[in-house]
Amino acid sequence: MSHAIAVADITGLILAGGRGSRMGGVDKGLQPWRGQPLARQVLQRLRPQVGTVLLNANRHVEVYRGWGLPVLTDTAPDEFSGPLAGFLAGLQACVTPYLLTAPCDSPLLPTDLAARLGTALLKSSARIALPRAGGRLQPVFCLMEASLRDDLGAFLQSGGRKIEHWTAQHPTAIVDFDDTRAFENINTPDDLQRLDADVSP
Repeated sequence: MSHAIAVADITGLILAGGRGSRMGGVDKGLQPWRGQPLARQVLQRLRPQVGTVLLNANRHVEVYRGWGLPVLTDTAPDEFSGPLAGFLAGLQACVTPYLLTAPCDSPLLPTDLAARLGTALLKSSARIALPRAGGRLQPVFCLMEASLRDDLGAFLQSGGRKIEHWTAQHPTAIVDFDDTRAFENINTPDDLQRLDADVSP
């Protein structure tokens, strides 16, 4: 039995549907970093790892569509109901066996994220795989079976909002990554400046 998921069997989903409240209400995915919007930086690192890429956004939809990506808006009970609403929109549009999510504000995400999560998922017969870095789970970076869409829909309908509460209901593989910076997300303008200072061009 192979312990690798084919790239073509994974749909990537960039999560850009949040309010960006800690960034002053701006669309984090469109904030520039090193000459390009953060979400485009994420796209460049995610695209080679998956067969196709979708993007979840609740505003500036036409801007994102201009990048040549299918753009999904939240279908959960209320708009801006957190990352799981984006997960659900992605699962409902996903036509591959697996969906891999990544936030729009983590421009240094690992280039082997899909491969390592996929290997762990298959080896452990799990339905979900999550990375862990620096001893902390990184649940917004989630590889999951697309067949979980109805289960997640029911979880959201029941009022569930936390990723960890949902993933805990299913067999989950955890993969340790050494580079904690790869999972850093940008929540404030200060975070953006700090990341720029910490990372070599």
